[in-house]
Amino acid sequence: MCVFCKIANKEIPAKIVFENDDVICIHDLHPVTPVHVLIIPKMHFNDITELPLSTEGEQAMLSALRAIPEVCREMNLDNGFRVINNCGEFGGQTISHVHFHVLGGKNLGEKMI
Repeated sequence: MCVFCKIANKEIPAKIVFENDDVICIHDLHPVTPVHVLIIPKMHFNDITELPLSTEGEQAMLSALRAIPEVCREMNLDNGFRVINNCGEFGGQTISHVHFHVLGGKNLGEKMI
């Protein structure tokens, strides 16, 4: 079982920002911005390319997208934010469980991270 599955199952503690039946949103342990929250589907999918292959994957993607405004309200990101998904080794994905980064809390400008 991967680390995000263990977090979703509450086997590993995490600082939760938002949670529902389909996703858990937690503070990143190594933030790159003042606000850095991970949106993690509770059902395991290795990466974003697996999501449209099943009804469960489509639901996970929809739930993740619906969690974004909840996280942004909770974290007071009224001035803007960035959402990132890293996919595969060359895309910078370090944990094989699809997840999305919500970054904010400072002016991110046009610079890519």
